[in-house]
Amino acid sequence: MHPKPYSILCPSSLKRDVTKTIAPADESECGMKIEPRECVLLIQCNPADVRLTTKALIAPPHRILEVESVNKVPDALERIRKGGVRSVIMDIEMPEGFARFEELLSAAPNIPILILSGTETECIARQAVERGAQDYILKNQLEEFRLGRVVRSMIDLKAKEEAAIQQQQRADVILSCTGDAILISDVAGFVRHLNEPAELLTGWSCQEAVGRSRDEVFQTIDSISRQAVGDPLATAVDKKYVPLCSNCILVQRHGFEVAIEGSAAYTRDRVGNINGSIFVFNDISAARAKSLELSHLAQHDFLTDLPNRVLLNDRITQAISYATRYSKELAVMFIDLDDFKRINDSLGHTAGDKLLQSVANRLVACVRRSDTVSRLGGDEFIVLLSQVEHAEDATFISKKILSSLAEPFSVDHKYLNISASIGVSTYPGDGQDAETLLHKADTAMYAAKKLGRNNCQFFKADMQARVLERQSLEGSLRHALSRNEFSLHYQPKIDLKTGEIAGVEALLRWQHPTRGMISPLQFVPIAEETGLIVPIGQWVLLNACRQARAWRDAGLPPVRMAVNVSAAEFMAKNFLSGVRAALISTGVDPHQLELELTETVLMRDAESAVRILHALKAIGVQLAVDDFGIGYSSFSYLQRFPLDALKIDRTFINEISAAGEGATILSAMIDIGLSLKHRVIAEGVETVEQLHFLQKKGCSEGQGYLFCHPVIAEKFAEFLKCGARESVVH
Repeated sequence: MHPKPYSILCPSSLKRDVTKTIAPADESECGMKIEPRECVLLIQCNPADVRLTTKALIAPPHRILEVESVNKVPDALERIRKGGVRSVIMDIEMPEGFARFEELLSAAPNIPILILSGTETECIARQAVERGAQDYILKNQLEEFRLGRVVRSMIDLKAKEEAAIQQQQRADVILSCTGDAILISDVAGFVRHLNEPAELLTGWSCQEAVGRSRDEVFQTIDSISRQAVGDPLATAVDKKYVPLCSNCILVQRHGFEVAIEGSAAYTRDRVGNINGSIFVFNDISAARAKSLELSHLAQHDFLTDLPNRVLLNDRITQAISYATRYSKELAVMFIDLDDFKRINDSLGHTAGDKLLQSVANRLVACVRRSDTVSRLGGDEFIVLLSQVEHAEDATFISKKILSSLAEPFSVDHKYLNISASIGVSTYPGDGQDAETLLHKADTAMYAAKKLGRNNCQFFKADMQARVLERQSLEGSLRHALSRNEFSLHYQPKIDLKTGEIAGVEALLRWQHPTRGMISPLQFVPIAEETGLIVPIGQWVLLNACRQARAWRDAGLPPVRMAVNVSAAEFMAKNFLSGVRAALISTGVDPHQLELELTETVLMRDAESAVRILHALKAIGVQLAVDDFGIGYSSFSYLQRFPLDALKIDRTFINEISAAGEGATILSAMIDIGLSLKHRVIAEGVETVEQLHFLQKKGCSEGQGYLFCHPVIAEKFAEFLKCGARESVVH
């Protein structure tokens, strides 16, 4: 016997695109109630196939009452949404048939689909069956009886599948109760039975509980109100079951409390009269505790236990609602630790994590209970001042934070010093939502870093423009190498005694396709912050060596080539191998290559720097300290570093004309370099007065506009042929 089908009516909205054929009732059925039949939907079948299919499906013994036909899959989907379609017959030879089939299958996965196919498209029909169609049938085999049997089998099979699913669902419900505590009471409310889990949960044995009041054995209270929970079935006579209250606590026989969940239902006799009740429940104490733990973990930073971004966004949103309602203001402070990477690199991530935890504790101590301190990740923190009378109140808190962080931190028996840059945005002036306020506070924080770090800046409109400009420049910088936009210019170093060319420095230049020549002061800091300086530096080193080899091959005198090395390059794992590869591939004499490193680079991790410098010296490379005098290297480390030259920063050269304190300091720096038997190079020499002072003090070499501006390789080759302008030197 076929499962009872649905009754289908053809919707009037589909009159133009849907045709419907209804099987006529047999004479034997006249006067009898006709059972509703299933609807079969035909898609893109030609008229002959429609007639044959319809005839097969409405004729006995299949007697499928309704057959409807549409021309397009969208029309079919609209008809299916109306309901009642039990199966679909689709012509796979329609335009883009397989794609249309996939569209149909995706939109109606639970409706069985039969594919009509010609012999030429049989392989496509088979693919459709593999993809999820119920079956396929060839048009040249489209017999009435066979087609009707296939469609009826499809519908019956689907009905059996649905019945099996329902049966499985019932089985799952039964299985889910296995192991649950069960208490059964009679109509008067006296306990008739407790199963073993119920005995363990209530503390009553079944023997002791039977005959006692259910309220005595199953004593429950609300965990929030602490009031006794009434009989859940008192007002649920007509319901099959009633869940226990959401905050239900079971008070055990000996007074211990257990969080439970479950349901209750009446039991009935054969004629439907209530003869008792059954309570099914289980202990959820561990699950509730785990849920609370997981909820906390999902909203808090694992390292510092501070609120994370998810919880922070929620609290900012709530604070905005409060501020709007009561005409208040709030402030968002974006805090980024300065040079935190140095701690991780030198002491390891474990020490870095301990430092972050200490920072978190100090930040919390600087604000009120009503405020929020959050860690976004890394060394970034957010402070939400949720209720402030004036935005300027954030200035006081920021000073308090900077002062607190300025105190040394004790980590693993070491004292660490660190500072922070703070950016502040305010509501309602700087934004109306959490995302905007965070973004603008971040922008202000970057402005604080640009101004020397260890300070606080409030967001200003022009900051946004600078950030957008920087982002645009960064985007272009990422493609500059691949687009061959970089070039090298060369500036000579002059021996101040002989006037000869002692060396040359390779200087990076960027010719932007639309902006023109961009100053290194603009793009080099961005390259260093983003890590792009590493591949760029490798390009500079290789091309500088190639140019040195090209000059030598052209018969020009050998010249020492100086190349600047950034901190990121110097600490990269493949730095040494990169230097070796550049020398080997170009054939440049290692003694003709000089690497210039700043004091900051060398002192960031002095012990590692010493090892790397000795490895470079073993290759034969010359080494120089660039910008000498503005860093913080000690005299003892200058002695340990295997250096060849000290390059005095131009700021000290500029002081020569004043003949004041700057000249005295410069003289001392030259003396230090000479006492260490290093070449002393003065950069930024622009006047004859400066030149004569340097010569008088015994400075080894000079570099600057007085001798030559940075020029392209061809121009420098001409300069190299002619030699230095001895008239200037002498």
